[in-house]
Amino acid sequence: MEAVNIKKSHVIYWASGIVSICGIIFEVLFGALGSYILGDGVKQYTLTISLFLTGMGIGASISERVMKNLILTFVWIEFMVALIGGFSSFTMFGMTAFAPDGTDALFLYLITFTIGALTGLELPILIRKANEIGEKLNRSTARVLFSDYAGGLIGGLLFAFYLRPQMGMVKSAFFVACINLAVAVAILYYFRNEIRKLGIHITAALIIGVLLVAGLFFGEEMAFSFEQKLYKDPIIHMEESKYQKIILTKEQGDTRMFLNGSLQFSSSDEYRYHETLVHPAVSYVENPKNVLVLGGGDGIAVKEVLKHDEVENITLVDLDPAVTRLAETNYHLLQLNEGSLKDERVQVLNKDAFRFLEKTEDFYNVIIIDLPDPNNESLNKLYTREFYSLVRNHLLPGGAAMVQATSPVFATDVYWTISETVKSAGLHVENLHVDVPSFGNWGFVMAGREPIDLTEVNIETKTEFLTDELLQLMTVFGKDEDREIVNIEGEVVPLEPNTLIDPHLIQKYEKAWQHY
Repeated sequence: MEAVNIKKSHVIYWASGIVSICGIIFEVLFGALGSYILGDGVKQYTLTISLFLTGMGIGASISERVMKNLILTFVWIEFMVALIGGFSSFTMFGMTAFAPDGTDALFLYLITFTIGALTGLELPILIRKANEIGEKLNRSTARVLFSDYAGGLIGGLLFAFYLRPQMGMVKSAFFVACINLAVAVAILYYFRNEIRKLGIHITAALIIGVLLVAGLFFGEEMAFSFEQKLYKDPIIHMEESKYQKIILTKEQGDTRMFLNGSLQFSSSDEYRYHETLVHPAVSYVENPKNVLVLGGGDGIAVKEVLKHDEVENITLVDLDPAVTRLAETNYHLLQLNEGSLKDERVQVLNKDAFRFLEKTEDFYNVIIIDLPDPNNESLNKLYTREFYSLVRNHLLPGGAAMVQATSPVFATDVYWTISETVKSAGLHVENLHVDVPSFGNWGFVMAGREPIDLTEVNIETKTEFLTDELLQLMTVFGKDEDREIVNIEGEVVPLEPNTLIDPHLIQKYEKAWQHY
């Protein structure tokens, strides 16, 4: 009898560890879902952790009221976690596609709290059951909590390095739910002598299992059809890399790339953007031998740089190898970038741009900064005084840098704050903007160690849009794009540079784009 009790107590400890792994995976999964669909990663992860832990606290408080069959209560908690957690990502994508605005956020916060509460119910019940079997309270508590904390670490690592990059968010949810269900079934088996009407609970497990397996095999395809509703054109490629979700769409010859839902380019008008991004800076420099491109993993900016015969070396630094690999292999992207990343003058490095500039000892005549907008903390650091100081330190005398800087119409404060941040790093700036139909009016900041005179620019390369005369007009901004921010008293409010210590650009960006 003693051996049986020891075996049952070991089963409880293993169960607590496994459900803790599942719990932490669901917690970070919900944070990732919020970050991808709702934006602002720090805000979403903060809300997720807060709601999940609050739910756990309330669940733990409720657990003391559970007086009857502890094992059966635990089993049905696992059934609910499996069902709610398993269908969470699938349902979230469906609500984002079809439900009214804001409903998806409410749903995500509700299931986060609910799964947290169910997780909080689990552990006290397991501790009490271990104590009921014969384990001393101090030992049962310590062992269950050890399994819980150790399981949390394993769950976080599994999600970050295997589940999300290999399975995606929909399959991951169903897969983890299957593990919750398996734990419930195992507990049913080991404690079958304590459970009345066992057949009813086994039948429930079978029904839930069929639903989860169906979701595991077919849920992602259905979620794909939901996600298609979020995009105007048919999706021709979808990939979830270690860093982001990559989507290509195409309709009537217009190829578009989206990263985490944000448009990166449209083939119908990308030349307006990329010609403005590249040619003013490269043409301005007397001898642009060495060029650095930060971001621009699609290879289109590099294609424009290669039009300048004086260029001898191009270093492209893009964090995500999935993007650069796609640019070198995908037919639609190859049509746009003309195989630029395969050119012998081009070196592709999959590194963080900030870390690259910190460690490299190379200097450049031209630095093209083609990075996504500063809509989260990891991107914000690439729009700080510290980052632009690194750019300055690697820019040769007489060199020029060009920064894509979002829209001066839709995000006026953001654009001019970026410009002020570049200036605060000790660089001289020139401001430009251009109409790109797929984006709207878009802004750029050209920078150099010395004052910039765009009248000296002579664009001799073949372009579809840009001319010398047009370049001069790009420096003229309308009243609604003006940098002067005036308060109620009519006083001009100075714009503070964005820094690592004070990353206020993110809040400005969210406020500016919330209605677009």
